[in-house]
Amino acid sequence: MSTGHGQPTIAKLDYPEDDDADTPLLQRRHGDEEEGASSAQPPFWEQVAEELRERDNRNLKREAMRYVSFFWAVVCTYVAFSGAKVLRIEGDADKHTINIVSITAELAMYLPVPLFGLLVDRRGPPPLALIAAFLFGAGYILAAFTYNAGPPMEHGGDGWPLAVMVVAFIGVGTGTSCLYLAAVTTCAKNFGRGKHKGIALALPIACFGLSGMWQSQVGANLLYEQNPDGSRGDVDVFRYFIFLGALLFTSGFIGMFLLKIVDEETMIDEAVESLEASGLIEDSAFFHPQQDYGTVPDNRRPSTAERAAWIARKARKANERRKKSWLLNEETRRFLQDPTMWFLSAGFFLVTGTGETFINNLGTIIGTLYPPPSQMTDTMAQQMPATSPATHVSIVAIASTIARIASGTLSDILGPRPIAPRQHHTSRQRPASLSSVSSLDPLARSTGSLPVSQTATRRFQISRMTLLVSATLLLSLGQVLLASGIVQNHAAGRFWSISALIGTGYGAAFALVPIIISCVWGVENFGTNWGIVATAPAFGSAVWGIVYAWVYEWAASGVGKPGGWDSKLGSWLDEGVRIGMGVVEGGDKEYVQSRNGGKCYGHKCYESTFWGMAVATWIAVALWLWAWRGPNGWREKGVRV
Repeated sequence: MSTGHGQPTIAKLDYPEDDDADTPLLQRRHGDEEEGASSAQPPFWEQVAEELRERDNRNLKREAMRYVSFFWAVVCTYVAFSGAKVLRIEGDADKHTINIVSITAELAMYLPVPLFGLLVDRRGPPPLALIAAFLFGAGYILAAFTYNAGPPMEHGGDGWPLAVMVVAFIGVGTGTSCLYLAAVTTCAKNFGRGKHKGIALALPIACFGLSGMWQSQVGANLLYEQNPDGSRGDVDVFRYFIFLGALLFTSGFIGMFLLKIVDEETMIDEAVESLEASGLIEDSAFFHPQQDYGTVPDNRRPSTAERAAWIARKARKANERRKKSWLLNEETRRFLQDPTMWFLSAGFFLVTGTGETFINNLGTIIGTLYPPPSQMTDTMAQQMPATSPATHVSIVAIASTIARIASGTLSDILGPRPIAPRQHHTSRQRPASLSSVSSLDPLARSTGSLPVSQTATRRFQISRMTLLVSATLLLSLGQVLLASGIVQNHAAGRFWSISALIGTGYGAAFALVPIIISCVWGVENFGTNWGIVATAPAFGSAVWGIVYAWVYEWAASGVGKPGGWDSKLGSWLDEGVRIGMGVVEGGDKEYVQSRNGGKCYGHKCYESTFWGMAVATWIAVALWLWAWRGPNGWREKGVRV
């Protein structure tokens, strides 16, 4: 506005005239904002309490998932069973067919283990559980209908070809391998970094050994055929296979939802950080900067903040997958290039191969402990009561199960625990020997980042290797006693001790070796590492099975005569064992060798085999001691096993 004289003037502004008119406007606005903020936001301590509640709920859900997964893993191993052996119960089954099907199922169960171990580490347990469900379901249903069709055409019947049954049990054996590895790897990764790794691994492995026993009892006592007179007959194989197919399909399908690995991202990050701190990974392409990886170029910037956040999340997930893949490949390479792994695997091959051969040939071994039926008198029959192979299969199974659970428990209670994590090597030069990866102390990173008090290391400790060697020596004692001949003609009263000793050593080896693998090489790549070593029993059983069959047939043919150098050496060893055991009865030293329809009777039928097995077991102990205490071994590198 302007006046008549052309001078500009400012008009009076109208403001509310009240008691607060003199109050500055900025102060009024600031006060209003504080009042609004105080009414909209909760107090600070309420926010803290809410965050703590959310954190506790997340931890509770995580721990609940960990134990639910453990429970279902135990269930899966308790039901996982290759039912080919049930055919041995069926009296009408052809032995040649049984052998072909059993060998097929065993090979299908052992040979793909490294592949499935690789898969479970990279894709997790759920895919393997689902694969196992369909393999079990399809395999057992096909086997049931093939069996129900009658004898195969190759053996004069009008049933389906034998190849159909073989294909069915390839599926069953492969499904067994899938479900077993999914369950055991879940337990190893969920509990392998804590103080209960021993029992967490031993319990599912023990249940896997028991699965065949209880399922055979179900078949014999519930799913049996009824004779015309109303008495109980043989196992109804058709119904039994349908039962197994339904049971295992359900277990695997539920396992797809319940077998979960908890905190896997944290485990991978800790392992990568440990390797990065060691200075052994700077040459890897993963740690070289890459152009535009995980970022968006300027000319392709998203138009909205939401899209930018989505792209960032996608890039982060891709980077996590790449990091995990790199780590597992690196761990596999280092595992295979570590000489101590080959010592451990070779010993496992020798020990489990001898144990598997003993179990698989219990029937023929017991048959050799008695004179031929043509020479058996009534007096001898009273003095040498018969014993059943089924009884000793049960003794081996019970001793093996107790040994597995006891080994895992003692491993947790008495085994060395990690001390506060030591400073990693910071040399920027990769060591010439890649076996020095053990110097990274993977036990420390496999048991988490929380240090254990120094006083915990002063408690009474027994190394897991001491437990393994002690159990293996018990197994060799059983082999020596059998080879010495003190059980000959005394099967009912003495052979049970042989079964118990061999079962104890065999079971302890199966429990302690995977525990040692998790201690030495960590649990990030456990499925692959254990899968590689777990193929040893199949090859060991094949080798020692051939040796046993060759010696048995050699003795049955009458070629082996007393007086040769092998007989004299065996006699000297036998005499030493007998004197040490206090067995001096003259009748114990005698054996009868007879050709009777290809069957062998007497000490000579198994003597050489079990002396060889005992020596192989001692070699296994030497290999393990070398890996543990030898030059550049685990003890020298500070790995606490």
